[in-house]
Amino acid sequence: MPLTILVADDDLGTRLSISDYLGANGYLVIAAENGQEALRLVDEYQPHLVITDITMPQMDGYELVSRIRQRPTSRLLPVVFLTARNDTQERIRGYQAGCDVYLSKPFELQELGAVVRNLLERLQLIELEWRFARGDAARRDAEQTEARSSPSGRNEYQSIAQHAALSVAVAALNLTQREREVLKILSDGHSNMQIGESLHLSPRTVEKYVSSLLRKTDTSNRAELVRFAMDHHLVE
Repeated sequence: MPLTILVADDDLGTRLSISDYLGANGYLVIAAENGQEALRLVDEYQPHLVITDITMPQMDGYELVSRIRQRPTSRLLPVVFLTARNDTQERIRGYQAGCDVYLSKPFELQELGAVVRNLLERLQLIELEWRFARGDAARRDAEQTEARSSPSGRNEYQSIAQHAALSVAVAALNLTQREREVLKILSDGHSNMQIGESLHLSPRTVEKYVSSLLRKTDTSNRAELVRFAMDHHLVE
């Protein structure tokens, strides 16, 4: 079954060109001419990815993405902003609203296609890891039950309990999906420029994410941040 992509843009020509290109590449494309219609289609079709303009009637792209992120079923839904608003403040606002990639008009369809493939592959990887995690959690529950019933297993159970407490503490950091992505690539020793190229972000935007990570982890520099991430199993 083909992956579904929602295209929201009040310009008919843009909707048609993107729909034709993505359709020719094997995707199922649904389209909306305003944000309100797009939000309805998100609920109805539950697409795998959204491409949206910012300036649209009835509901603009910022509000559309904000409402998408408020829905538990679409909090991780990849979103691409495709807009003529290309100054730095607009891009920052776009990322703060929750978009994953910000592309400026005019754009190349091949570049958009590459961005779509990258985001969908990442989403499928996250879903696969989530399924494995659920299986691991079930196994851990069984192991904990067995450990609690055996005196010889009490030390092992205490270790598991400590690990669970650590997981809760890490969750309390409230890292966003984008911050986790930046942290993973940063931990591999890459520069802001390389991180930006990998995630389609400007170095300045990457630096904002790094600063947020330093603040949330109470670390003073990138080396301390990487050590914190390794010690708390935030990266492999």
